Amino acid sequence: MTTAHEVLHDVFGYSAFRAGQEEIIQSLISGSNLLAVMPTGAGKSLCYQIPAIISERLTVVVSPLVALMDDQVQALQANGVGVVAIHSGAAREDNVVKWQKVARGECKLLYLSPERLMTPRMLSALEALNPALFVVDEAHCISKWGASFRPEYEQLSRLREAFSGATIAAFTATADKATRADIATKLFRGDGRIIVHGFDRPNLRLSVANKVTWKDQLMAFLADKKGQPGIVYCLSRKFTDEVAIYLMGEGLNAIPYHAGQSAEQRKTNQDRFMSEDGVIMVATIAFGMGIDKSDIRFVCHLNLPGSLEAYYQEIGRAGRDGEPAETMLLYGLSDTALRRQFIEQEDSGDDHKRREHKRLDALLAYCEASSCRRVSLLAYFDEASQPCGNCDNCLTPVKLLDGTQQAQMVLSTVIQTGQFFGTAHIIDVLRGAETQKVLERRHHDLPTHGIGKEHSKQYWQNFIRQVMAGGCLIANIQKFGGLEITARGRSVLSGDEPFMFREISKAKPAPVTPKKGGGPELSEDTAARLSDLKKLRLTIARERKVAAYIIFPDSTLIEMAQHRPQTLTDMATINGVGPKKLQEFGAQFLKVTAR
Repeated sequence: MTTAHEVLHDVFGYSAFRAGQEEIIQSLISGSNLLAVMPTGAGKSLCYQIPAIISERLTVVVSPLVALMDDQVQALQANGVGVVAIHSGAAREDNVVKWQKVARGECKLLYLSPERLMTPRMLSALEALNPALFVVDEAHCISKWGASFRPEYEQLSRLREAFSGATIAAFTATADKATRADIATKLFRGDGRIIVHGFDRPNLRLSVANKVTWKDQLMAFLADKKGQPGIVYCLSRKFTDEVAIYLMGEGLNAIPYHAGQSAEQRKTNQDRFMSEDGVIMVATIAFGMGIDKSDIRFVCHLNLPGSLEAYYQEIGRAGRDGEPAETMLLYGLSDTALRRQFIEQEDSGDDHKRREHKRLDALLAYCEASSCRRVSLLAYFDEASQPCGNCDNCLTPVKLLDGTQQAQMVLSTVIQTGQFFGTAHIIDVLRGAETQKVLERRHHDLPTHGIGKEHSKQYWQNFIRQVMAGGCLIANIQKFGGLEITARGRSVLSGDEPFMFREISKAKPAPVTPKKGGGPELSEDTAARLSDLKKLRLTIARERKVAAYIIFPDSTLIEMAQHRPQTLTDMATINGVGPKKLQEFGAQFLKVTAR
């Protein structure tokens, strides 16, 4: 029987698994249902592609985006794997030909959208083929507790009954505890494993600043990043165009991307970003999912994202090669108000809107964190960590005040009200308000009623966000955002641990300029050789009309430039050079490395 290690080396050209991959692969080979939560860039696609190649039966991969499906199909085909994607972006005649290949057993993997998979006709056709494995990518989309719930994903909960003999696997980079439990229940009724390999991306430098003058702050952030590829996220199409034009006027290679452009224009711009060196993509959130460009060196948000989940996904597109990368988030009061407005304008129920407001509160708490940002970010995903030494608050500590007594007032109020209410009600109790909710629940009789009346509502809003960011409180989305005390919160409440906070004032903080980061240090000779390798890769990619990384990822080219293989045998030892790619491209790239 072919082993996972043999497929990793003989098909994909790699000598060793990344952390966590082998455990997931062996679990799927053994037929166990599972949900795998892996940080972006951890190599989750290999975790289901290798079991699919080993299996004698078909694997069906459910993916939400046509571009994402096509990219993975092209990458697999470049390694000699039989695979097709059937979707609305292809002509009907092409889809028929692809299906015939699947029916004849010529394909190991079939990529489908959830809508196409769950049609009665497709389900009936697949039943006759007896698939071994169903893989649900971006699985957080199935959960009502997640920030990206998609109704079309809900139908996938029927797979368990329709294909009782198949293994079901789900993969995502973004899912808190409640979302993970919901995914497992819907896809395999809890009869399977949940494997969480962490959310931490230690190579990402996290920075946040209050937005004062975005042009000055953006140019300060980009000052040491000349020639590096990156993404600048904007909230609106109009602002996206404005920022792209401004950067081009500053002599930078910037291009816009948003839903207001034609599909052809978006594809052209995306191809440029994937193929050219040093392109800055200025984009709305319409850009990003499924982008497999490993050397993105920075992600900058000029507006507040919708949630911490969205923020985590978007910054996760930087530094997927494991090399240092930087992130910057600029936020202001106008962004917050606009996000609130978007939530209220959604065509959804009050419960959903309440959850979205609480998610936004959690994001604001992260923005206003006075201690390590990585600790605050990972705590949201139920992961404990130590100060990272690689965020703005660790590198340039802010002046902190002792807020232990005020934190105890907040924490006591949360406990006395039953750990069921959100920030607004807790503040009403602290400030001695006698609202209908306070009076109905007799919270005006509590010992903490009115003990914080000397501070304004805005002050307490800011302070409680810092208490949340400090890991003392969490907002339970399943309880509509009700605040709950954590282990650290109990320690602060008992006086065993102090609580320090950033001074709350009306003054706007100065813009933050992050310290220099970037990719691997290369000698002048190696850098020149790498540039030649990239030019050759781009030429081949354009001839074949595929993204450049489909030929070889940057990490493989860097290794070629550093080790300078002189023969095809030498070339075969480079990570990412499998037999198929060695045969097709080896001789061409040797002309560069053997010079």
